[in-house]
Amino acid sequence: MRMVDLNCDLGEGFPDDARIFPLISSANIACGFHAGNVDSMRRAVALAMSHGVTVGAHPSYRDRAGFGRRPVEILPDELAEQVLEQIEALRSAARLEGGEVRYLKPHGALYNRIAHDPEQADAVARAAATADLPLLGLAGSAIDAAARRHGVPFIAEAFADRGFLADGTLVPRTSPGAVLSDPEEVAERVVLMIETGTVQASTGEIVPVDARSLCVHGDSPDAVALLTAIRRRVPTVEAFA
Repeated sequence: MRMVDLNCDLGEGFPDDARIFPLISSANIACGFHAGNVDSMRRAVALAMSHGVTVGAHPSYRDRAGFGRRPVEILPDELAEQVLEQIEALRSAARLEGGEVRYLKPHGALYNRIAHDPEQADAVARAAATADLPLLGLAGSAIDAAARRHGVPFIAEAFADRGFLADGTLVPRTSPGAVLSDPEEVAERVVLMIETGTVQASTGEIVPVDARSLCVHGDSPDAVALLTAIRRRVPTVEAFA
């Protein structure tokens, strides 16, 4: 079985962070715009360091009320500045703990938008280039292309706990089958992704998945159970950064 990274969104105010860190290899830490503050960033970095987990910045639109899941219309230059502001906030917190931010993975609505919006994707890629950080995102998407244009290393990811459509995009959260919660089902999907490079879409089609990193959402009440089941089937994971 080939080696993969297992990443999770953390520092978002949910109760299971301390139980999740031992199960993952990379942590996407909220930088204050959708969740988190200096104290939560410092705690998350300290936990990551104690478990040998790589720290990544998890910036979003400025949308605490909507947890970063609402689309925002914003000029590209302003978006680039906001992403850089969040990276620097996490870097400052990490320095206080003796840690380092190693990559960038956008959150929520921003993540989804830059998968198909070339202008916003370019803004995020410019921010990553300025910050000298690799980008984690959806393979074959607008952000993948933008990262390559700006000379930013790009790491493709897939979601262990989300349903896929036949075109390889995620089932919208408002639709049935969007979020997967059965630990054994999710673990089996992960093994198939790793061994065959494919996943079954919600409509039955077999979809190619080219991913170096797999994500489980830390805000899911089933996150610990899902990650535990995955690690039973995939005993060793390795950070990409």
